[in-house]
Amino acid sequence: MQGLAGLLFPAALMLFAIAMDKVQNSLDRLSVSRAHVEEFLADADDTDVSRLAKDGLPSALDELRSRRTARPSAEADDATITRAS
Repeated sequence: MQGLAGLLFPAALMLFAIAMDKVQNSLDRLSVSRAHVEEFLADADDTDVSRLAKDGLPSALDELRSRRTARPSAEADDATITRAS
């Protein structure tokens, strides 16, 4: 019985280590760098801070970036309308 435990324990330990490595890799993909935090803090408003509190930084940063890319076209439309008036 002890021999069986001696053979199975290293295999179980290796499987656990492999599983923890996969967890670590998925957490690393979700992590945010210092540059991302600085970018968010430089451009964030009340809506972004609320989203940060509810959903976390990756989601709030994605929302901020999508609004920032959508904003120039809306401003261009406003400028065209203003010039046409």
